[in-house]
Amino acid sequence: MGTTKPLTGDSSIADWLADPAGNAILTDMLAQGGQTPEVFKPVRRLAIKRLVKMSRGAFTQEMLDDLVRRAAAGDVPAGASAPTDAEEVSAADEVPLREWTERLDQGRFTGRTHIVTGAGSGIGRATASRIAREGGRVIAVDVSQERLDEFVADHPGADITALVADITDDAGVARIVDAAGGTIDGLANIAGIMDDMTPVGDLTDAVWDRVLKVNVTGTMKLMRAVIPTMIAQGGGSIVNTASEAALRGSAAGAAYTASKHAVVGLTKSSAFMYGPNGIRVNAVAPGPTITNIEATFASPLGAGRIQTGMAVMTDPVEADALAASITFLLSDDGVNINGVTLASDGGWSAA
Repeated sequence: MGTTKPLTGDSSIADWLADPAGNAILTDMLAQGGQTPEVFKPVRRLAIKRLVKMSRGAFTQEMLDDLVRRAAAGDVPAGASAPTDAEEVSAADEVPLREWTERLDQGRFTGRTHIVTGAGSGIGRATASRIAREGGRVIAVDVSQERLDEFVADHPGADITALVADITDDAGVARIVDAAGGTIDGLANIAGIMDDMTPVGDLTDAVWDRVLKVNVTGTMKLMRAVIPTMIAQGGGSIVNTASEAALRGSAAGAAYTASKHAVVGLTKSSAFMYGPNGIRVNAVAPGPTITNIEATFASPLGAGRIQTGMAVMTDPVEADALAASITFLLSDDGVNINGVTLASDGGWSAA
């Protein structure tokens, strides 16, 4: 059976797996790293070329070009097995989904200064990038100089001030605000850390203290620091990063879940308190997103329960999709939205 069209970088991963040669080549490549095609299940509908960006260097353009060349030549590894008829039919029956393409709103942030934490990678980087590409001045904050240097290099000519700072440290927060200068139009509180998926009965003080310090205290400190400037200038926009774990109890461990519920509380309280000052405070609750934050399971109970809860999890998206939601709330397009937690999760919270 197999696909009728030649396999290219624009072909979906499902099409590659449905094609005998493509399946064999991909399976062989994955086997060299101790993996199986099952790892592609969440992203099977995407064009295979998307893996180049998503993998952050693990799958290069050169590797993709080689796969396409081998598929065209029928260069199948010796001893490779072809996909079953059921696998081929399943992939062939899937209707290709319309693929979202980022569309910039040129000038949307021109003349505006925004602080973005966690700007060296993941959702923070994507958000900082979008603001900069739409004309804004970005104070890009991260704990890694290397990641910030790479980010700045990828945006030549953009108005970016890169700053290594710890958002839980008062001195670091003061340097962030000083770098912004007299005007702070927006704050995207994106820096955060995951817990180890432990339920409260297995939770250590070390994990609790560390997660709450970064996710809650760090978020609060930056909010507190920018509020006076925003009041003095007549308004501003703050977007905090909550999580699917702020909406349900089955997405993470006790520490992370509590921390993200606290972020929602900070968001609502601040929206109510400072709305009359022209300050909008909202949160975005991401669902599964491809970032550099990895989950670990330190508790058998936590692992079993969380993995059960994730059975209805939607497919992960790239960080650009979250940046679209965050920048919408930061921008004037969110003019009448205050105190909400926007679930940007592909519908996971509806399950």
